[in-house]
Amino acid sequence: MEYDIVIGLEVHCQLDTKSKIFASDSNKFGGEPNTHISVITLAHPGVLPKLNEKAVEYAIKLGLAFDCKINQSNFFDRKNYFYPDLPKGYQISQDKSPICWGGEVKFKIKKGKDFSNHTVKIHHIHMEEDAGKSIHDIEPNNTCLDYNRAGTPLLEIVSEPCMTSPLEAASYLAEIRKMVRFLGIGDGNMEEGSLRADLNVSLKPKGSEKLGTKVEIKNMNSIRFLQKAAEYEIERQAAILDAGGTIIQETRSFDPEQGKTFGMRVKETMNDYRYFPEPDLAPISISDEELQTAKSNMPKLPYDLFETFSKEMGILEEHAYLLTEEKSLSDYFIETCSFTKNYKSVSNWILSNIKGYLNENNLDISQFAVKPAKLAELIKNIDEGNISNSAAQMLMNLLINEPESDILALAKSKSLIQSQDSDSMAIWIEEVLSQNAQKAEEYKKGKKGLMGFFVGEVMKKSKGAADPKILNTLLAEKLK
Repeated sequence: MEYDIVIGLEVHCQLDTKSKIFASDSNKFGGEPNTHISVITLAHPGVLPKLNEKAVEYAIKLGLAFDCKINQSNFFDRKNYFYPDLPKGYQISQDKSPICWGGEVKFKIKKGKDFSNHTVKIHHIHMEEDAGKSIHDIEPNNTCLDYNRAGTPLLEIVSEPCMTSPLEAASYLAEIRKMVRFLGIGDGNMEEGSLRADLNVSLKPKGSEKLGTKVEIKNMNSIRFLQKAAEYEIERQAAILDAGGTIIQETRSFDPEQGKTFGMRVKETMNDYRYFPEPDLAPISISDEELQTAKSNMPKLPYDLFETFSKEMGILEEHAYLLTEEKSLSDYFIETCSFTKNYKSVSNWILSNIKGYLNENNLDISQFAVKPAKLAELIKNIDEGNISNSAAQMLMNLLINEPESDILALAKSKSLIQSQDSDSMAIWIEEVLSQNAQKAEEYKKGKKGLMGFFVGEVMKKSKGAADPKILNTLLAEKLK
């Protein structure tokens, strides 16, 4: 039988606030176990939570980014369940009145050099606190508990069950990670658990309106593993249905070494959690003025920047995609383009020379010594014929250590000013052709691809100073 794939994701994003959502404990990742805690985090008798306003601000920001309806009057609920790393024996969350309703995530999937547009509908986004961490591999036969993470502010982004492939689900999760980083509300580091997802997969007969029984795969902390888990789960469920079996609604986990999911427990229902309004926290009221301020402070977002870069500025789509991966990268590009209209050259420099240097030195572009105005000045001198591309590469290496230097003065001091002296070029050409007489004969017999070789050799003799346009013309005349 053929099946329709139905995938939904519940994405948990830790917010990058200084303190926790209901206590003043440090929200910094790491630290010695059980050092970022207080009587509130540990739920000592008589203590009361107090809401972190920054968490609300970040929730609104993400909701606006995904075009959600902001619920201006919302409240918290208690989600009751027992687990060793949950200090209170319940979790403060939002059930009946999440802060964001509806909305959608727009993103692109790259296949080869082409991009396809995708949209995933959001059911809601709600605020809640994180639990602590159970550690099973420190002491034999014992589970150790670290409560440093308990009370960390979380946003849970719940999608509609509308994704139809593992690739789409993985790309959707990647877009959420990009967005939380772009907005500056979270670091999105999945390996640290700052962003993780619960994956819901079900199959239904092709064309059927009725959804199949869903299976949840918990705590996926890798985009690649999430895609692999979805692929395996689809195969597993299809094999069961083809054999006449029934899918059990359960919670499973993924073993990345074997590439398989395995059962953990039968899935809880909403009634098991016995939700009721949190009595120790007042309802949240968001005024029209506060909402308008949040809207006016929103940055331009990755999807829109992609359209601007590719359609209005004429950048290659592949370059536009890479430039919108990180806000610091797109900010650097935009600022450089305020000093020059050669947008393509700016993107080439950022994504080749500069990005390579940053990767080698494990730096963000905000830490790059050469500022946008200086890069634009370098490009201007190339465009005006003052320096060659190869000379510009050398100058960039010098500018990294001397970022305030005047480019033309630096070029003159290193003899990198581009020469338009045809007499000098004629001498260099003669030398190169006499040293490569056989290749010159091959060129004359039709091997025109050798022109690049001759240009390169002359450029070496000129130490990058020869004007390529004049050089190509002189070479073509000499090789007739």
